[in-house]
Amino acid sequence: MKQNYSRLFVVLLLLLLQPTSGLCSDPVRQVSASDEVAAIAGLIDDSSEAFADTDSANLDGLLQRIGDARLVLLGESSHGTAEFYDMRARITRELIEKKGFSVIAIEGDLQDARRIDAYIQGFAAAPVIKNRAHAGFPAWMWNNHSFNKFLHGLRAYNQSLNRNAKPVRFYGLDIYNLYGAIDAVLNDLLDIDSRLADFARRAYSCLDRWQDDPAQYGSDIRTLGFAGCQQQTSSVLRALLDYGSSYPQRATQAYFHLLQSARLVVNAERYYRTQDYTGDGWNQREQHMFESLLEILKYQGTKQKVVIWAHNLHVGDARFTHMYARGDISLGQRLREAFADKTYLIGFGTYQGTVGAAAEWGGSMQVMQVPAARRDSYEQIFHRVKVQNFLLPLRHTMNPQLNKKLRHKRLLRSIGVIFDPTETQKNYTQTILPLQFDEYIWFDKTRAVATTGR
Repeated sequence: MKQNYSRLFVVLLLLLLQPTSGLCSDPVRQVSASDEVAAIAGLIDDSSEAFADTDSANLDGLLQRIGDARLVLLGESSHGTAEFYDMRARITRELIEKKGFSVIAIEGDLQDARRIDAYIQGFAAAPVIKNRAHAGFPAWMWNNHSFNKFLHGLRAYNQSLNRNAKPVRFYGLDIYNLYGAIDAVLNDLLDIDSRLADFARRAYSCLDRWQDDPAQYGSDIRTLGFAGCQQQTSSVLRALLDYGSSYPQRATQAYFHLLQSARLVVNAERYYRTQDYTGDGWNQREQHMFESLLEILKYQGTKQKVVIWAHNLHVGDARFTHMYARGDISLGQRLREAFADKTYLIGFGTYQGTVGAAAEWGGSMQVMQVPAARRDSYEQIFHRVKVQNFLLPLRHTMNPQLNKKLRHKRLLRSIGVIFDPTETQKNYTQTILPLQFDEYIWFDKTRAVATTGR
């Protein structure tokens, strides 16, 4: 009997020590948290600029806040949301027509963008995105109805200009398409110097065996004891830079494209050689996009104004996210460090609807449901705002109290080209929103992009 009493005492003690008291206090905490969210949402109601839809949105305030910034970065919290493309297109047109912006750069392939540029200049028919390893996927990013409509508008705008006006130009910043860049160097050199073309072909042949799977390159170097092709790719770039000192048309577009392609080969070779063991692939990609943009500015002229389209994780300042603690940088961060308040970083977000994404790398686009956001996210706050869509100034906030409340670390959703709607951890980034971005544009409900092949 004594032993039974002892067991009963232990059971009762364990029950008392269980966090069941939280069952009583949780509602108190939840009410408190809910009240706080409601209070912040109310402040956003008073401090944001509501709009019914993209076409009717009044962007005068946004343009005023952008001021004399030379680099405007337009983000997206997914790569497959139609409203993000439509609003970025609308803002870009306003920047071109009212602020003198003349360069667009995207988180996209260099060679694909080059074909797009030829199209909007009126030199080519509608561009076709080549289906090459790491260039064709994800096709829906730059081959959807919203983006194609934007390109047609750019072409019409350029054709309307008089001879002395500067046309809008279009560039790609990404690093992936190693073999597309190799083809471009070799093809461009055939029109410039056949001897140098033969030299480049021999050097680049070092990489021939990985054309179908460049991601295997780094693994083979380590498992097969192969020395790699770093010296060969660098030798081509050095030869082109040396050649430029005597090349009579070195300031031309052709020579600029040639150098950009050769630089991409050098950086992409390093990226694929080291990405699976250094863990630095993200930073190499961000640095490449940053350096590519600097070369574009150098070529176009230091006074040119540029619009950059990329995912929120590239556009936002990584120093104010959990990424920075693990050593990650971002394009937006590097541009802020280099150009200070001449940059303006704009993030985009949504709460619900559909999104275009793939279930695995290389897969086809699926229309997926966007699940309700986590309770500890910025999305939950924005969802409580009375209006469905709004622009929220962060750098030039109309309410210091709101800015202070938003500076608490919270989760912000990020949907990439690969998406698992059931995942509740990796689809979020911990951030301080008013420091990560200068402005945030919210659509409470969104829809997936429609691909041109559908």
